[in-house]
Amino acid sequence: MKKVLIAAVLANLLAACASDKPKAPEQPAAAPAPQAAAPAAKPVVDPLNDPNNADLAKRSTYFPFDVSAVQAEDKAMLEAHGKYLKYRPHRKVRVEGNCDERGSNEYNLALGQRRADSVKKALLANGAKAEQVDTLSYGESKPKAEGHNEEAWKQNRRADLNYDAAKK
Repeated sequence: MKKVLIAAVLANLLAACASDKPKAPEQPAAAPAPQAAAPAAKPVVDPLNDPNNADLAKRSTYFPFDVSAVQAEDKAMLEAHGKYLKYRPHRKVRVEGNCDERGSNEYNLALGQRRADSVKKALLANGAKAEQVDTLSYGESKPKAEGHNEEAWKQNRRADLNYDAAKK
């Protein structure tokens, strides 16, 4: 019995010693493998400022002498601006009608207004809302080109789309 008791005590001592072994130092958790950086998102460019968008880059429509109807060559540009406004209800534009110097001040103010109104009508037909488009006539008071010849007059018979002025 003593032998059994001594054997049991020795077995307990050995077991206790075995559990007191120094533990191996813990290894830090493996660092996660580096992930490829996500591609940088392209900055959002307002289509009005995109030089590759020819229709939206253009902001003036031109008219023959004493005409206020939008010309065929300007319809694609006005369609693009109308759709731009349709999908951006927070944006506004002011259409500024202009004339060459021929004609009285009163006549030119009225003609400039008719030009601005015809451009507004085209914008509305392409999706813009009436509250997004203001019109104003400058008549002959804001020429684009100085001069008293057909080349200058041709540049001054226009309606300009002015997005910056509409913010005010």
